Amino acid sequence: MIQPHFPEPPGEHAALIATGRLDGVEMIRQQPMNHEYYYRYLNCGYRLPLVGGTDKMTSDVPVGLYRTYVHIPEDEGFNYENWCRNVVRGRTFLSGGPILHFRVEGHEIGDTVRLLGPGTVEVEARAESVLPMHRLELIQEGRVVAVAESHEATRRLELKERIKIDHHTWLAARCGGPDYFGPTQHYDVWRRGVFAHSSPIYVACGGDWWMFDRGTAQYMLTLVEGDLAYIRENSRQYAPGAVTHCHGEEDHMAYLERPFPEAQAAIQERIRRLVAES
Repeated sequence: MIQPHFPEPPGEHAALIATGRLDGVEMIRQQPMNHEYYYRYLNCGYRLPLVGGTDKMTSDVPVGLYRTYVHIPEDEGFNYENWCRNVVRGRTFLSGGPILHFRVEGHEIGDTVRLLGPGTVEVEARAESVLPMHRLELIQEGRVVAVAESHEATRRLELKERIKIDHHTWLAARCGGPDYFGPTQHYDVWRRGVFAHSSPIYVACGGDWWMFDRGTAQYMLTLVEGDLAYIRENSRQYAPGAVTHCHGEEDHMAYLERPFPEAQAAIQERIRRLVAES
């Protein structure tokens, strides 16, 4: 399952992410808010592949304005099933033009690099585009940690850096216009940005990869509580027996509510794990 228009609407995605129901999230606007939400969930330890989509609501939006690129290993056939399987594995980048190449210690996008303890990793990133771009950035936990830039529009940017690692973390690559967020834009009705962003490569620093951010977890609990309140108090419902639901269950409200208590329990369990390991 892919969450479209992430992070809007801002309700269900917290429960879907917490319960492992999402295989990825779609980013269709190059705005700080989209990025901040995405990085927040990654920093809380949720592995979320990133995909693109056109969201073609009118004829003045070209098909394929934002696209999903997926790496399928050579030993797997090129077909729809393997394409989907590698989306779930996180071997993706989204793009409105540029093509991204990104490796950490030779590992591909979506992989986990395993270190025995603190050290450094070699990161290589390259962006190629027929559309103008100015910056190629390496992102660690939402922060820019390395940049290759050109003040004049260019078709190729690359960087190679060694990054210090002293805890579990993630790295990603992105490219775009000046200062990344603009003003290089497509000429669709939304004037959306020309950019590309990879899914993460995860770096485990001694033991299995695990991250957690308590503020994000508390925010997720607030969203889940709001979702339950909306279902119970504000959502419009047909009278029982007046409509046949595709899920085939007699209690429609129970069906709607089910993911949210599951999400609360999953988030609380992660909080307990943090406390236990502190």
